[in-house]
Amino acid sequence: MLTASDYRPPRLLRNPHLQSVLGSSSLRRRRGLRALAASGAATREYILDGGHGARLQGWHSHVPGREPAGMALLLHGWEGSADSGYMRLTAARLLADGLDVFRLNFRDHGDTHHLNEGLFHSNRLDEVVHATADMVQRLRVRDLVVAGYSLGGNHALRLGLRAGMAGLPLRRIAAVCPLVDPATTMARMERAPQFYDWYFRRKWRSSLLRKRELFPEQHGYDDATLALDMRSLTAWLAERYAGFGRVEDYFDSYSIAGDRLAGLAVPASILMAEDDPVIPFEDFRRWRLPAGAELEVARWGGHCAFVESLSGDGFAERWVAERLRAGLPGR
Repeated sequence: MLTASDYRPPRLLRNPHLQSVLGSSSLRRRRGLRALAASGAATREYILDGGHGARLQGWHSHVPGREPAGMALLLHGWEGSADSGYMRLTAARLLADGLDVFRLNFRDHGDTHHLNEGLFHSNRLDEVVHATADMVQRLRVRDLVVAGYSLGGNHALRLGLRAGMAGLPLRRIAAVCPLVDPATTMARMERAPQFYDWYFRRKWRSSLLRKRELFPEQHGYDDATLALDMRSLTAWLAERYAGFGRVEDYFDSYSIAGDRLAGLAVPASILMAEDDPVIPFEDFRRWRLPAGAELEVARWGGHCAFVESLSGDGFAERWVAERLRAGLPGR
């Protein structure tokens, strides 16, 4: 089985910023689209019940005429989507390994802003749990595995904490560069090269503008608000829409730092890059994981990238597919 030490990219690809840019590049999106098309799978849209009126969109891929070994739920990162390159590439790998795949869009990600009036924030885990339970019931899933990238990795691990109470048949979790401590990640973003702030703020601003266009009566925020820096805009979201008095309380609400995963009973594998420019490696040094969780650290990889060649091949997709397939009964 692959381990983090097996990831040895060519010297040209050992720069963490180049890695991070390539990881979410149009090259990888096109490669993912082709790989998923070549899998022979039929893909169908579902609108899932997220509870309390929330609706989440997802895409189920199944190879006709084949009994799947299990269902893999994939969760994207913040301002990514079910159609991100890493999501499609991972889906194609899992389909080749005999699994069905369900790629879930978080609220206000992908082309889903019209489905809910309320804005997305990172403490909306309840609707992800509820939507997953709806998917399990509607598709009659007996064996579920889940993988997530960045914020999706954070959600995957927190989903694991809720799996028993929600009645989910969750067998294994794989998380790539999961967001551990939102407060330290925000501080790291403020010190990182400016293109990270530009990239995420541009995508977030576009999402908020789309929401305002669709629901002007509910969202009357002005352009001056949208021009705030990342920390100030996050504080505005936390206080105005997420129900927190301080941004620090909002960060704490979805942190998985320290021993917060102590109650995780589902086996979990976590892949991290030591040179991740977005998530501080110190967060992982201080992490206290339960016995059933294993952390693998690669020397290189950037943020959720782990690109192996200039053609866009990815180590993380192979690693995720191996870990999830091994977590299913009979393997």
